[in-house]
Order: sequence, then structure tokens, then C-alpha cells
Amino acid sequence: MLYSEPRLVPLGDAALLVEFADSISDAAYAQVQAAHAALSRLPDVELVPAYASLLVCYPPEVSYRTIRRRVLAALSHTTAFSLPIRPLITIPTRYGGADGLDLPAVAALHGISEAEVVRLHTASVYTVYMLGFAPGFAYLGSLPPQLDTPRLATPRLHVPAGSIGLAGRQTGIYALSTPGGWQIIGRTALPLWDASREPPALLQPGDRVRFTNVE
Repeated sequence: MLYSEPRLVPLGDAALLVEFADSISDAAYAQVQAAHAALSRLPDVELVPAYASLLVCYPPEVSYRTIRRRVLAALSHTTAFSLPIRPLITIPTRYGGADGLDLPAVAALHGISEAEVVRLHTASVYTVYMLGFAPGFAYLGSLPPQLDTPRLATPRLHVPAGSIGLAGRQTGIYALSTPGGWQIIGRTALPLWDASREPPALLQPGDRVRFTNVE
């Protein structure tokens, strides 16, 4: 749900969190991007956007009262922001088998066939909301409600690069081989991270993505 007004929450002595909603949506993400554009004009701040909030880091010698006043003033001049329509990036995906070890469990959890999981996952166009927890890891949303899936009870120590997982109403892509707790339903052979490329990550916040099934 979108808040009627942004909520400002102090974090320590050098950061402020601006919250716009309590859930993931394109509307919340658009507000984050609008605020990012407005607050980027403030001096000596570092901005970290997320799904529905914006972290504002500022020098510790600046008081919270001062930064709060500056943030509110900047937000008061925020204009309506529409997410730009970017070219659609297609992610060819091998579903199931060794590439999607959790596909049978996901299908059983929702009482549908594995083919229906694949159909639902490939039917939507997703927005890359942010990158984290590892280099190039893309958080995309939102999944159809029929695929709202909990994380694994015990994370895996190794998830291969290119793996595509589900967690809640999100789908994510592991750009590098890392530990992880998302339920893996497929894998892509696309090079998602290349340190010699600028930027190194293939996917960037705001990109539009569609998955296609590669038999």
C-alpha cells in the first residue's frame, strides 16, 4: 500500500530512510525514482534506492534536523514520475531438471503442474527493481500471485550462476555462483556479470525482462 505521505525514519547518526509504501509495486518504485531524482541535487548525500524506500546517507557533522528539513523541501518539489519504457530483455531459460531443482516442489506447493509453473513464470513482463545481495543479482517483480513462494527453509551453500529463483512475489537471477535460499526453477546461459563490461551487470534497475522457455 502506498503511503499518503513519505515516512522519514532516522537510521543511526548519518542516515535517513524515506519510505513510500509497505509493499512492492511499480507505483512505489516510480515514487522512489522520482525522489531519487529530486534528492540527487542535495549536496554531500549518497542515495541507495530499494523497492519502496530510499536511503539517504549524509555526513555525520550534519544534524538530523537539518537533513530532514532539506529532504522534505526537496520532496515537496517532486513531480510525477513514470517509469521509462525500456527495450524488453529476453532471458532464455532452461526450466526443471538439474537447472531447476526446486521446480517439482514449487509445483506441488501450489497444486499445479510443472508446466503451469513455467507458463505462469514466462507469461509476465518483470521490472528489475534493484541489484543486491551479491554483484549483479537482480530482484524482479512482481510474480503472479499463484507463484507466491517461500524461500527454502535451509539455504544452499552453492547456487550456480544464471540460476533463476522464486521468493515471495519476487523472481531473482543469480549473476554469480553464491550461497542462496531462493527456490530454483531454472537457469540461463546468458553472461549476467562481466567485470570487463561497463556496467558489469547485464541487468540494471528499471529494465524490463521476460523469460522464455528453452526446451
